[in-house]
Amino acid sequence: MLQDFLWVEKYRPKTIEDTILPADLKKTFQKFIEDKYVPNLILAGGPGIGKTTIAKAMLEELGCNYIVINGSMNGNIDTLRSDIKNFASTVAFSGGRKYVILDEADYLTQFTQPALRNFMEEFSANCGFILTCNFLNKIIEPLHSRCSIIQFKIDVKDKPKLASQFMKRITNILQTENIEFEERVIAELIMKFFPDWRRVLNELQRYAAMGKIDSSILANISDENIKNLISILKQKDFKSMRKWVADNLDNEPQSIYRKIYDGCSESFETSSIPQLILLLGEYQYKSAFVVDQEINFVAFLTEVMASCQVKE
Repeated sequence: MLQDFLWVEKYRPKTIEDTILPADLKKTFQKFIEDKYVPNLILAGGPGIGKTTIAKAMLEELGCNYIVINGSMNGNIDTLRSDIKNFASTVAFSGGRKYVILDEADYLTQFTQPALRNFMEEFSANCGFILTCNFLNKIIEPLHSRCSIIQFKIDVKDKPKLASQFMKRITNILQTENIEFEERVIAELIMKFFPDWRRVLNELQRYAAMGKIDSSILANISDENIKNLISILKQKDFKSMRKWVADNLDNEPQSIYRKIYDGCSESFETSSIPQLILLLGEYQYKSAFVVDQEINFVAFLTEVMASCQVKE
């Protein structure tokens, strides 16, 4: 099965204790387990930090029936009316409370979110809802008021401890998979993508296919991501482009603008390069003033898709 092949699934923590999060956050979820009751929750924080993992671990420890719905892929009203309603309206075999984990809920459509608030009330006696999101402001206020909001923030003082814990976890995984590695390289990857644990695991698994992880991979990671972006632009796949931006912006848009500029002659048709450079200059300037870097960068790439031609 695919999930057995993917390290992020194969080595996903099964208990709250096994997750890599600040102690105060873990205590919050442990209290839900002790009380044997989980209220409606919104878990907000950056990508790959462990929001879905801790939701699953908590419900597994409680022995609850639950389903996971991916809001970015199945966030339409039809999914709400069919999959979620059918699940939420039936009684669990165990007789306990059931749960719906709405992953990436900030991608739910403008029609789905208002309908969801009614579902929360209609099935409140039988079913709870846990929403995960990268951007809390994309979840409508009526859902905020129906949920307890937990923000996954990592204090500066907690970073060294968490990075050290994840270093040990990665070392065990690579040894289990019989992959040769250099500790320095692993440490650099962790610091580069901290605290996106999923991103680190995915990058390591990709390069582990060569049988060894050494310093040669460090220079290739950013270039590989840009190649993926160019491929998405060529296909004019807006949804994948938005997801790429959310996963890769890392609060350093200037470095991505530069990467696109440096590789423009290799990736874009000659006739499109002048327009591309004008767009790069315009949006790089705007990025110094905008409130939301993600929206600005998505706007830039949307114009690139509309007016620039990617090489075949």
